[in-house]
Amino acid sequence: MIGGERIREKICSFLKNGDRRPAVFIAIIFLFALNFLVWSRIFFSAENKSELEIYSLPVGQGDSQLVKLPGGAKLLIDGGPPNGELLAALSRILPANDRYIDLAMISHPQLDHFGGLAEVLRRYQIGLILTNGGKSGQAAYEEMERIAQEKNIRFISLAKGDKISYLESRIDILWPDNLGFLANNPNDNALVAALFSNNTASLFTGDIPAAIERKIAGFFKEPVDILKVAHHGSKNSSAADFLGKIRPKLALIGVGKNSYGHPTPEVLERLAQIGSAVYRTDQDGIVKISIDGRKLEVFRDW
Repeated sequence: MIGGERIREKICSFLKNGDRRPAVFIAIIFLFALNFLVWSRIFFSAENKSELEIYSLPVGQGDSQLVKLPGGAKLLIDGGPPNGELLAALSRILPANDRYIDLAMISHPQLDHFGGLAEVLRRYQIGLILTNGGKSGQAAYEEMERIAQEKNIRFISLAKGDKISYLESRIDILWPDNLGFLANNPNDNALVAALFSNNTASLFTGDIPAAIERKIAGFFKEPVDILKVAHHGSKNSSAADFLGKIRPKLALIGVGKNSYGHPTPEVLERLAQIGSAVYRTDQDGIVKISIDGRKLEVFRDW
């Protein structure tokens, strides 16, 4: 990577005082943007960098989304279970000579959301790993941490009020708040991220239950364009009042073969009642959403 070591040194200097507030992340993102754009001029000059692309990835019974922001920076949200499916999906989307992902975000430390990241870390260079500050005692999480440490990849915790800016795109962290870790259920602490880019609003919800959905619903004054449906379509999430408030045009469900009944008929009916178009990774494979600021296109089994 061009200038990779120098960039990591600069990041470390930003973090010496343990400050994780918005200004830190803005500076970090711009550093990665500069580094990435050097590569893009060399290898990907023909690729359209003005579009926002969101991919919902089929990783079995788990969650993973890849976001390619206008300008070229890439954000991987969650990594699915440790079954090799995430690596296979990324290899279909990213060119063989593109082995850099700017940011990886783990919504919460449950195996179906981080298990596939160890494999990705072995194959790709990741700029930073963003978490909610929680950890898992599982061997898979410790393996992921070990590989990240070997590759000098930093973990940074986020919470409500943090913001990430990259060119004209912005990510607002809506949850957890500072009291989040008083909860016993790790789903209650999941990172919730709102992405504003190319005149669209997208919401990534991890596995939050209805009680947390109601806490964040007031953030949105206008309908949401894209919703990553919480908890794979569990009946305990996607509450009718929440969906009625944000009214997503598109609903993405990360789901595979399971014994939980996900996505539940109740959630599918609630989404149908508000007119959301539903895309499921178990039926639609890789779902690609392409947005140029004027139109939104969806491609199934991409």
